[in-house]
This record gives sequence, C-alpha cells and structure tokens, in this order.
Amino acid sequence: MNTNNPAAASVTRPSLGAQLLRRKPIGQMVSEAGSSEGGTPLVRSFGVLQLTMISVGATLGTGILVILGESVPLAGPAIWISFVIAGLAALLSAVSYAEMAGLVPVAGSSYSYSYATMGEGMAWICGWCLVLEYAVSVAAVAVGAGQYVNETLAAFGQVLPDAVSQPPGDGGVVNVPAMIIVILAMVLLVRGARESAWINTAIVVIKVGILLFFCAVAFTAFNAGNFEPLLPMGAAGVSAAASSVFFSYIGFDAASTAGEEAKNPKRDLPRAIMLSMVIVTSIYVLVAVAAIGARPWGWFDGTEAALVQILHEITGQPWIALVFSVGAVLAIASIVLTVLYGQTRIMLSMSRDGMMPKVFGRVSRRTGTPVAGTLIVGIAVALAAGLVPLGALADATSIGTLFAFALVNVAVIYLRRNRPDLERSFRVPLYPITPILGTLMCAYLMINLGADTWITFGVWMLVGIAIYFGYGRRNSKVAALSEQDYRELTTRAVSPEPVKAANS
Repeated sequence: MNTNNPAAASVTRPSLGAQLLRRKPIGQMVSEAGSSEGGTPLVRSFGVLQLTMISVGATLGTGILVILGESVPLAGPAIWISFVIAGLAALLSAVSYAEMAGLVPVAGSSYSYSYATMGEGMAWICGWCLVLEYAVSVAAVAVGAGQYVNETLAAFGQVLPDAVSQPPGDGGVVNVPAMIIVILAMVLLVRGARESAWINTAIVVIKVGILLFFCAVAFTAFNAGNFEPLLPMGAAGVSAAASSVFFSYIGFDAASTAGEEAKNPKRDLPRAIMLSMVIVTSIYVLVAVAAIGARPWGWFDGTEAALVQILHEITGQPWIALVFSVGAVLAIASIVLTVLYGQTRIMLSMSRDGMMPKVFGRVSRRTGTPVAGTLIVGIAVALAAGLVPLGALADATSIGTLFAFALVNVAVIYLRRNRPDLERSFRVPLYPITPILGTLMCAYLMINLGADTWITFGVWMLVGIAIYFGYGRRNSKVAALSEQDYRELTTRAVSPEPVKAANS
C-alpha cells in the first residue's frame, strides 16, 4: 500500500466531487503523527503544564491589553457581559476541541478534525480559515505592542514617532515594534519548541501577575455609578462587542496544535484546553469589571493602552505605569510566540497532506522544528503587523476563528454518530446539546460582524479556493490513494492507548 506518493501512476484520482468529500482516515492520521517531509519527527516534550501555558499564553491578554479601547464604546459598562457571552461561545467550542484533541492527537487542530469528518473540501476551507486566524491574529496582537512600547518610553520622557510606531492608515509608515516582536518570536521558535515553551510559561506567570496587580489598584478607585446605565447602547451593542472581543478568546486551540509534541496527548490535551478556558475567562471578566469601575465607559473611546493610563491616573506614579507597560509588552510577546507556533504546526500538517508546499513540512534534524516554514510564516506575519491597522486585523481574525470553531462542533456530532466505537479520553458534556449550541453561538457572533469583515472573509475564501485548485487538488495525498487502500485505511482501528514520548 502506498500512502506517501501522490504521484503514483497506477492510481486513478477521484472526480472533483468525490475528492472534496473524501475523508482522511483517523488511523492514517495517528500513524503519520510525528512524521514530516524528510522523515524527521517532532520532539515529544510537553506535559499538561506546558500545554496549558501554551493555551493561556496564546489567549490571555489580547482583548484586555489591546482592544479594550475599541470594544467598550460598543457595549458601554456592559462590556463585561460581552466578555461573558464571548467566553460562553468559546467554552462551548472548547469542550468540542477537548474531545477531538483527545481522539485525534495530531498537529493540525480543527483542520485535521474537519478532514476526518467532513472531507477534503471542508478541511481545506477550515485550514485556510486557520491561516487567517493564526497568522492574522499574531499580526493584530503585535500591532498593539507599539502602544505599550510608547507607554514604557514615556516614563523616560521619550516617545516613538508615529511614522515608526503606527501602520499606514493610522498616521504612520510602518509599525517597527510590532515587526520586531514577531521576528524575535520567529527566531525563538526556530531554536526549539521546548525552550520556547519554558520561556512562554515564565512570561504567562508575569502576565497573570500584572493583570491581578491592575485589578488591585483599580478597585481602590471603584465607583459603582460607572455601571449606570448598564446598557447605554442596548442589547445590540453588547452583541456587537461580544463579536469583537471574541478575538480575545482565540488561542485556546493552540494547545491542540501541539498534539504531536505532547508526551501524553490523549490525556493532557483535553485537560489543558479546559483549564486554560477557566483561567482566561475568570481574569477577563475581573479586569473588565475593575476597569469600568475605575473609569466611566465614555473615557475609553479612542483610548490606547487603556489599562496603563488608568494605573497612571490613579496612582500618579510613573514607575507603576512603567512596570505595567513592560509586563504588557511581555504579555503581547507570549501571545505572538504561542500563536505563531500554532500556525507553523498547522502548515506542517497541511503540507504533510499535500495541501501546502513541501517546504512547510520539513523538520530540522538539529532543532526538531519546521525551520523553513517558521521563517516563511514569520516574515509574512511581520510584514502584516508592520503595515496593516489593528481594527481590520482583529475583525478578520474573529470571523475566520468562528467558522473554524463551528466546524469542530459539527465534527464532534459526526464522529459520535458514525464512529461511536472510537476510544475517547474526554467526552463533551450534555451531548448533543453542547455542540449544537456551540455551532449556533458561533453563527450568531459571525452574523453580528460588519459587512466589511464579511467582504474581507469572502475575498480570503476566493483566494483560498484558487490555491486549492492550483495546488492542493493536484497534490493531495488522500486523493492519491487507490479505492482499495482508502477503504482499508478507513476501517483500520485506532489504538486507544495514548501516544507516549520516546523518553518517557
């Protein structure tokens, strides 16, 4: 049986319709886990702590540190309700991710889950959405770094000129701090996944510490009157803000991209995903309540680096703002690091399937990382971070993420119905209500995004379809399987035993 050579002359490729519906057998996914172009496997070095910190590092901080000034004017004092709604939508999808991550512990995240359940066509669409989610969110988060770099420099009486701290359209030429943060993360990821994970863990501890410190200071100036009226923009404003701040919750699925670098993925991935969601949602709501209690909602309109300004106004101590700003830059750096990590692993998985060029699937024998793919993705993201405004990036990321999350919820339902025999280390509670609600919630938040965002999404999808027909359709390894080989792989049993690290 030949599962690795898409150009096998004896194989007659299926028709377009059949190829779009052809699913990648789960048995094949599991057997391929850890392989790469050239045969060098990824290194299994992550335990539940590192996986949780990857998820928290990729998630915590974005909405609070970067886009709070843009989302509060939409919802008013009820912004904390928007965070709860967005968090509920994320949680409904997170439990589906947890089940799928334990069932299919591979690097492709929801791309692989869609391939196993809905076929190649939907898998490609999901993978292309993940490119939008991960790469664009890295750029969006990095854009916010310029604000906090300026806050840090302000403590020394210095400020970066807009020309080098803002992108075109926001009064600048290029956002240099954003580009530098992405490039530093790229270099660290090239050196090795284990080193990156430990550095990320240290930064996450700092990030949680500075956010709790902000809450402690903000509550000293708490004014309950700032929450009246609670809904000045009505329920529609709360919904619009929830769609916007959903951007703050993307990243928990980054842990699922580490399926081939986890020591015990079937056990640890579900635990890491659920634990990270509890940590992130609790801190987001706490910080949002503290911020609104400290300042009236109108104060946030047009405010950049809102939290550090609140600290400065309350304490009057420049050193406090300086410490928080430095911590905020580190927090943004951890998001960039972990999300960029997830992007490179998804590209590796797609490359393994023949859906992306082979260069993204090559793993270095020396570092155990996809060096070439990391460099290509990192440079492209750095350019986007330096040249594209934050607002456009944030909304485009949200719509791609919501679509991918909806597909994961559908994948859980499909496999429960069609493969009930598969061993599951975690099961979605209240099935099928939970995945159905998760799908509906994602659809609801997508509907609330603006027309410009939908147009951007539509253009992105058209570009993706063109790439699929130009490359993926002709190079797909699943499509290259003969009918006999495909049926054999489809019926192959999947071992219920968790994959262990070679040295564990």
